[in-house]
Amino acid sequence: MSSLWISNARVIDPAAKRDAAGSIFIRDGKFVASLSAAEKKRAKKIDARGLVACPGLVDIHVHFREPGQTHKETIATGSHCAAAGGFTTVVCMPNTSPPADNAGTIQFIEDAAERGAVVHVYPTGCITVGMKGQALAPIGSLKRAGVVAITDDGDCVQSNDLMRRALEYAKMFDLPVMDHCQDHSMTVGAVMNEGVMSTRLGLRGWPHAAEDIIVARNVILSESTGAHVHLQHITSGISVDIIRRAKARGIRVTAEATPHHLAFTEDALATYDTNFKMNPPLRTEVDRRAIIAGLRDGTLDIIATDHAPHTPDEKDREFDYAPNGILGLETALAVSLDVLVRKNKFKLARIVDLMTRLPAQVLKLPAGTLAEGATADVCLFDPEEKWTYDAKAGFSKSRNSPWHGQALTGRVKTTIVAGRVVFADGKISA
Repeated sequence: MSSLWISNARVIDPAAKRDAAGSIFIRDGKFVASLSAAEKKRAKKIDARGLVACPGLVDIHVHFREPGQTHKETIATGSHCAAAGGFTTVVCMPNTSPPADNAGTIQFIEDAAERGAVVHVYPTGCITVGMKGQALAPIGSLKRAGVVAITDDGDCVQSNDLMRRALEYAKMFDLPVMDHCQDHSMTVGAVMNEGVMSTRLGLRGWPHAAEDIIVARNVILSESTGAHVHLQHITSGISVDIIRRAKARGIRVTAEATPHHLAFTEDALATYDTNFKMNPPLRTEVDRRAIIAGLRDGTLDIIATDHAPHTPDEKDREFDYAPNGILGLETALAVSLDVLVRKNKFKLARIVDLMTRLPAQVLKLPAGTLAEGATADVCLFDPEEKWTYDAKAGFSKSRNSPWHGQALTGRVKTTIVAGRVVFADGKISA
């Protein structure tokens, strides 16, 4: 039997309301209450003095690009990014090539994850066939194939009636529906937030109302069908208010914020740097403050990265033509600590909760806890270590990060998946 003993850590486990100095014991890939004296002598030991030990981080919104776009990322390289960022469980979006709208593609993704991933990888399936918004994908077949949710992320179902049918079927199969909230009729050709900055830069604007309208639509449909709708990467203060009022009425909606929308505003686009181009776009300081308030009071349930790799050649284009999206997995914890703990006085345990127990809870994943008998996934990090992020030296096949070359505070030191060290000392242990 293999054993691991992590000692002298500040152990934070929100699921058990634990935040105290102590040890973590692992036997054969599972957490145990303790080890025998003989086992302690044989166990691999990690002295975590000065470090925080928490459940492995959970990200329910990543793009690993496989199949079909492996020049940007693969499930293997994406999992390396996850491990380097402290994430042990990730959920992949289905906007691959071809889209994951059938059981065969889901099986391909699961097989690729089993072969090459160093973390737990869960697939999602499409809401509509080919993500074209015209006909429902075979939701029952996708569920049987192993998806944990359905979504057309990267797109948005525009037909209200089709979305209603999707929610009815999803409820039958006990699947959450994750939605990228965007009214296409209001965002044709849009590349950034609509406002003073877009006018100054001469770029077509994406009004926050395009998000607000679909958020409100989804709240109404969730209430009428009883289905669980998860609202992805919320950016608008008005949307936060809509969600807050919906939750007060007991409607089954959850929502996420991303580190980049917490850290930046539309002002970051002043130099036309395409590494700040994303969908939904960076918005105003008022919106940014509303997102932080939403995380503080629980209106927004979790932090998710929306890790979206693109190659340097794809991003190095005129702003209008560069693709949307940025890398996020390797920097998410440090950015969240900076924005929320240091600048907005969140408790460290709250950030851990937003990135472990709560995202696992949204999709009912077996993760986010240090409980005895659970799979032994652990993140060890130094909340005070200063470092400079180098996207070129990172683990992604792509380099599109707005944090490249920036000084960050808070660094993942070791990532453990099912009792096995998969990342330590800046290296992946495949």
